[in-house]
Amino acid sequence: MVYWKGNDMKIGFLVNDINTEKVGFTTVRLACEAVNQGNEVYYFGVGDLAYDSDEFVRARARTFPAKKYASHNSFFKDLQGGKGTNKRVTVDDLDVLLLRNVPSDDFLARPWAATVATEFGRLAMRRGVIVLNDPNGLSKAGSKMYLQLFPEEVRPRTLITRDNSEIRAFAKEEGTIVLKPLQGSGGAIVFLVRPDDIPNLNQMIDAVSRDGFVIAQQYLPAAAEGDMRLFMMNGRPLLVKGKYAAFRRVRTGGDMRSNIHAGGKLAAATVTDEALRIAEIVRPKLVQDGMFFVGLDVVGDKLMEINVFSPGGLGSAQKFTKVNFCRYVIHALQRKVDYMEFYGRNFGNVEMSNL
Repeated sequence: MVYWKGNDMKIGFLVNDINTEKVGFTTVRLACEAVNQGNEVYYFGVGDLAYDSDEFVRARARTFPAKKYASHNSFFKDLQGGKGTNKRVTVDDLDVLLLRNVPSDDFLARPWAATVATEFGRLAMRRGVIVLNDPNGLSKAGSKMYLQLFPEEVRPRTLITRDNSEIRAFAKEEGTIVLKPLQGSGGAIVFLVRPDDIPNLNQMIDAVSRDGFVIAQQYLPAAAEGDMRLFMMNGRPLLVKGKYAAFRRVRTGGDMRSNIHAGGKLAAATVTDEALRIAEIVRPKLVQDGMFFVGLDVVGDKLMEINVFSPGGLGSAQKFTKVNFCRYVIHALQRKVDYMEFYGRNFGNVEMSNL
């Protein structure tokens, strides 16, 4: 990957809420790297946005001293207070706006916040701000239904319904299935249903369907070994110095979930030809939808989930590869900003997403 350094950028990082950010988050790492490369960084939550009467989008943002941070830990201290300062900024004046909020985290507690980022992102695009991932593409991916837009070749057999009888029939046909909500993330309310569990299936369905539709999915035996997160950038697997931005999440004990906060453990990943084949199959759709930075969750030869809203884990990938992938993500943003300047901003947002 070629190093690229042009003029400094003004970059906005839009998250759910600054107060709920954590030191290890990928967004924190990316913002710290952006500051260290000499860029102006503005960090704000969806509740900090405003559309003013002069038709400009503005935000109450956290700004940072013009210096380099020794680590993302010290940057995080300024984010949560420290030497960081609050400033009302014009979002329309930014070069890049990164949409790093997770709508499903607001789905229940703050339903008003779930679509705010994409809506304000569209407004910012009118002024020539590069908004990533593309807001219109993200609108298509508001739930796990997005995976069904990709070829059958790469995804497990799936039923999405609220009808108990249909789920029972699917379970009988498959033998072993996984139940999970259409909305939500992080492995919450996920059940492995074996043939012996059929008598309790109605209770499981009730628990999952409480907040919406139920996904009943083919169980993949390879899931017993966990899954792999593989990062895509500009429509391709993120590869630096011969090493892929990827890591494994391994199940522990009897818990079928490999999500880290559900008890899974991290491990180094071996990116197989099967995983690269999946990445190549999904690439055209991701490019078409303007998805600049994406996390693919791969089990065996199948794709379990596509993370387009604030995919996390770059720090975990760095832990096992010793490569600071955040540096190259910021370089890629710089390249886009320079392209826009070279060509008089004569590119659409989707085109710019994967250049």
